[in-house]
Amino acid sequence: MKLKTKIMADRFVSVLSQWPGLECITLNEAAMPDTLDPYFALVLDVFHSGPIPGPDERRTLYGADVAAFETSNQTKKDRLLAGDLPVRLEFKSTAQIEELVSFADTKRDSLWLIKDSGTYGFYRLVHGEIMYNRSGWIDGIRKRLLTVDNEFWDRLREVNQSKMEHFLNDLGAALYQGDDFFYLISASGFIKHACLTLFCINRRFEPSHRGYYSQAAALPMLPDSFAAQLELFLSQASESTLERRYALAQLIARGIVAL
Repeated sequence: MKLKTKIMADRFVSVLSQWPGLECITLNEAAMPDTLDPYFALVLDVFHSGPIPGPDERRTLYGADVAAFETSNQTKKDRLLAGDLPVRLEFKSTAQIEELVSFADTKRDSLWLIKDSGTYGFYRLVHGEIMYNRSGWIDGIRKRLLTVDNEFWDRLREVNQSKMEHFLNDLGAALYQGDDFFYLISASGFIKHACLTLFCINRRFEPSHRGYYSQAAALPMLPDSFAAQLELFLSQASESTLERRYALAQLIARGIVAL
């Protein structure tokens, strides 16, 4: 973490940690690049078991140099600039997190509730850098997520593999119809769910979309030549025709299903 980022993160942690009911603060990996990186943002997940100050009070507490403050009551998220750094604060109830995690380990019949939202929320819970930890609550959450059994992963694999095959069929239909727009949409859905299936096979929670490419290609259990096939599928070179990309998609899918 860059020194400038560390100083700013510590500043917000010092403010947030004073609130009654504040349980834990974690730093998202979006803060790891250089501050000049276009992907950079100081993202803090703020877990609370009690009420938090209202928007106007929060805006004041964040500091005099805060600008462009925006808040969403629906998603409980504050966006702002602190100096020249973009900051996002995402407020999450510990009770809601407990309920979410229960879908993974004790309430399997409710697992369908996260089939569309995926496991990125779990990824953030496990991989966020702990900046403040009042009682150790987050340690228990991480232990639960890191010990989910094979049934959880097998069910998720079944869902994502089915979607991968569905989008593969759409690719073929779009190619046959000469529908470039539908082909693009189908290609996006196919490669996303191909990667999601591989994360399930490897017992890994999915990263942010930015991390799909690098993390999927580095998984220990992959079909032969997957990394090369993925790169060719994503290539925009003139020789990468829709027909060739569809053939590659078929190879990728067959390799994944065989694992």
